[in-house]
Amino acid sequence: MRNEPIPNLVLAIGPEPLLADRAIEGILADLRAIDPLTALQSLSASEIDVGEIGEALSPSLFDERRVLVIRDLQDLSADCASEITNYVASPDENITLILVHKGVVKGKALLEAIRKSKPTEIACEAIKKDSEKLEFVRAEFAGHGRKIDAEGARALVDAVGGDIRELAGACSQLINDTNGSINAETVERYHAGRVEATGFKVADAAIDGNLGVALATLRHALATGTDPVLITSALASGIRTIAKVGSVSRNIRASELAGQLGLAPWQIDKARRQLTGWNAASITVAINAVARADGAVKGAESDPIYALERAVMTIVRARS
Repeated sequence: MRNEPIPNLVLAIGPEPLLADRAIEGILADLRAIDPLTALQSLSASEIDVGEIGEALSPSLFDERRVLVIRDLQDLSADCASEITNYVASPDENITLILVHKGVVKGKALLEAIRKSKPTEIACEAIKKDSEKLEFVRAEFAGHGRKIDAEGARALVDAVGGDIRELAGACSQLINDTNGSINAETVERYHAGRVEATGFKVADAAIDGNLGVALATLRHALATGTDPVLITSALASGIRTIAKVGSVSRNIRASELAGQLGLAPWQIDKARRQLTGWNAASITVAINAVARADGAVKGAESDPIYALERAVMTIVRARS
């Protein structure tokens, strides 16, 4: 429970829905610690009719504590937006209004009007970069007084993929089902076949020039439910990594390059081993192959499986 007063007006802004959900859950938990009967009402801006917000925010006969959440605020109609601006000028002390906006240009005027009332803002920034996902995993464990090492965090991201909600769920499962510090061995044991069939295993085999293993791992990954988009993402990540590492001198230690390249030292060492047989021209061929496959699995072609197999074969053949 927080020490500072719970705000009456909250603006959760940014494209990551998990962070917005956690903000809402945290505020509601704090309020229910004070008053277990605190009521929650959640509305979607695109489905709100004129008058509905005013009704939800109208004073209660019994002065009970309430929380109103309006999601996707950027989609609110102009007529309904005026209900928000009128209310925030003189809010009800028994209501906590939580407005969730994706941080896009749409709905900017309403956003500026709300900010004049000095809401408590909660950033819900997208977690897209590989380094951000690894940091997210470490923070999840640290928040529960647990530790996961660099290799363990890498293995977990590789196993689960880029969806932050799924990644948070995987962290929670490991925290609840294991003891002590988490390493890559723990993650691989816990996630069993999912790690072995991950897109990153496909990428490693293709970059190493092992066509048979790459295709077999690809087919197993698809058969066990791995999203084709995650496989193209892994292929792209692997090729980008060797391109980055290949562009700098081998004489510089991995620990010194880590910050410059945005990679962990062990990733740099691994990429250096994988660079055998690769040059600038062949890396360009591989990048183009992955770009074509990415478009294919996102709807540009009718057979995403064939597109992935074609990309893997092109990568392997590009390696001299």
